[in-house]
Amino acid sequence: MTKTLSGKVALVTGGSRGLGAVAAAALAEAGADVAISYVASEGKAAAVVETLKAKGVRALAIQADQGDPTTAEHVIRDLLEHFGKLDILVNNAAVAWQGKSIDDPEIDNAAMDRQWSINTLGVIANIRSACKVMTDGGRIISIGSGLGTRIAFPGTTDYAATKAAVVAYSKGAARDLGPRNITVNVVQAGIMDTEMAAGSKDNLPPIIMESHAIQRFATLDEVASAILYLAGPSAGFITGTVLDVNGGFTA
Repeated sequence: MTKTLSGKVALVTGGSRGLGAVAAAALAEAGADVAISYVASEGKAAAVVETLKAKGVRALAIQADQGDPTTAEHVIRDLLEHFGKLDILVNNAAVAWQGKSIDDPEIDNAAMDRQWSINTLGVIANIRSACKVMTDGGRIISIGSGLGTRIAFPGTTDYAATKAAVVAYSKGAARDLGPRNITVNVVQAGIMDTEMAAGSKDNLPPIIMESHAIQRFATLDEVASAILYLAGPSAGFITGTVLDVNGGFTA
């Protein structure tokens, strides 16, 4: 792979597993030094750091709970102390708590509120903290969901709304940061082949897969490739955009 990101520094939130780990590896393969954040999986985060270093780049793991938006400042501070700058932010950390209608008496409102804190308020805090120190020409990429655009089945209201809010914030941030040539985009991923989805392939309600033009799970590499493209030099004139990598769910 051409080292198109040599000299760049990237932060991938939720980078200890799943898409975050794969995206971090793709950025490192392209030459970027990479920091990842994680909540509790210290061992997994350390293993990812060693994998990244083996690619010949610098790497760092920072513990932070994105559900507490005040931690964003310390993540950026630790990153700057280690690397000296920030060029690329990938907002990957998120949760997906779905399945109940909002009028269901069994719905866990506390869990829904925490989902908002992680998926929306935490992402906003990351963008606010990062953009203050990001180099001109930097890249901000947030991982969304096709549910942020199309609600194809019930039981997803709060989750879908958290992702729709990130799209709106990203479009506004693209306007605010455009004078500095910082691009802000969203990759709306489809159902991915992750640990979180393990065991669910054969148990999903038929309507979910039938809502996709390509009726399979996305591979992590497919979504990471979209992130890598938006982070790279060829995407400098793409901002305020939603890139759907969800098998036609939003078609």
